[in-house]
Amino acid sequence: MKKIAQLCFITLVAASAIFAATNPMVGGHEMFPTKNIVQNAVNSEDHTMLVAAVKAAGLVDTLEGPGPFTVFAPTNEAFAKLPAGTVDGLLMTENKGALTKILTYHVVAGRLGAKELSKAIKDGHGKAELNTVSGGKLWASMQGKGIVLTDEKGDTAKVTISNVFQSNGVIHVIDALLLPN
Repeated sequence: MKKIAQLCFITLVAASAIFAATNPMVGGHEMFPTKNIVQNAVNSEDHTMLVAAVKAAGLVDTLEGPGPFTVFAPTNEAFAKLPAGTVDGLLMTENKGALTKILTYHVVAGRLGAKELSKAIKDGHGKAELNTVSGGKLWASMQGKGIVLTDEKGDTAKVTISNVFQSNGVIHVIDALLLPN
């Protein structure tokens, strides 16, 4: 009887580990589909700059709302690629409008997973035009098996982690900041 109990315990632990691993890891932490975009983002060590910017722009309530939203989330490394002092300047109260425009340029209404983005790219003969919440446009295309976004200035960002589903949308982690005109 003791061996059966031990076997059941080991099976339960193994099953828990398998199920726990089904949620994507971002910034060293598991992302849960039952949490909203902000609740997950605050746990990612790779997105502390993005979270600080979202707070400074007053967008927390919006991104905690029902959505659904597709968020292209730049990492801390993406923010670090900007010229020195740019991020600090954007976080200043007097630049809240510019910061809000940049952040909402990374958001598209609806829940567009990689499958939907790939289909839109295919339907668009290699390029899908996305309308951002800021009123700008992004273009998605394929580079090998990966999705690449092009902003209005012609700069690109690669999706490094896709399909991080949330209760109110989906996050795709990107390696560069996208900038509107």
